[in-house]
Amino acid sequence: MISELKAIAIGVSAGGFNALHRILPMFRSDFILPIMVVQHRKADQESYLITSLNDKCQLSVKEPLDKTKIEPGNIYIAPGGYHLLVEKDYYFSLSVDPPVCYCRPSIDVLFESAAEAFGSTLVGIILTGANFDGTKGIKRIKSLGGITIAENPETAEINYMPRSAIKTNAVDHILNLDDIPGFIEKLLGK
Repeated sequence: MISELKAIAIGVSAGGFNALHRILPMFRSDFILPIMVVQHRKADQESYLITSLNDKCQLSVKEPLDKTKIEPGNIYIAPGGYHLLVEKDYYFSLSVDPPVCYCRPSIDVLFESAAEAFGSTLVGIILTGANFDGTKGIKRIKSLGGITIAENPETAEINYMPRSAIKTNAVDHILNLDDIPGFIEKLLGK
């Protein structure tokens, strides 16, 4: 049991809409950690992702604004066209810095800043995707003592992103998509 966990960061790209709609509703309404998500999407994409997840999830799903305080029991989705960063005082900041791995929002940007803020109390999760964004970030989370998870490439809709993370040897656990929420509950001693 790792009861001192404070946050979860999830990175997802191609195939992410389906993956997020499968696992995020599995987190119960009494889940205590904040879940921060980067799903690759453009600035002009409407907020259908947020609306549809709110219809399915027991936790509140929202796009954080700049300087939003990270609160337990919420799911935060990076706004399209902005990097989502975690400040040391557990507030979000948004950035329009250049794309990283051709993406803005970038998984690496969230993962690296969250690792600096949360250290060993962070769980980093790489799901389906077609590029290598998140690979550097998963290494950073691991190097600062966090727990790292990759979706099983055999069950991922697009397996390139989890495979890239696994190749770093910085992934602690390789799990089927549907097993990830239950595994995290076990880490929390639930």
